[in-house]
Amino acid sequence: MIRTQISLDEETYREIKRRAFQNNESMASVIRRLLKEAMSPKAKKKKRLKLSDFTFIGSASEGKPDNVSERHDEILGEEEW
Repeated sequence: MIRTQISLDEETYREIKRRAFQNNESMASVIRRLLKEAMSPKAKKKKRLKLSDFTFIGSASEGKPDNVSERHDEILGEEEW
């Protein structure tokens, strides 16, 4: 095993410490397990995006307001889209 050092933000540190306490294991073993799970071949399989995932494309065309770039949150939130 290779020893290394990492820096964690406080929230992550507390969560790892909590998990370690709950599972009666060391923080290092929690981190090793989480990294191993995250790097497994199953975790590496990411969902491939398809064009149909981007239903908002073209939503500002044909008769829609011409200032979408300025009012996008307001306009795209309307039910007519």
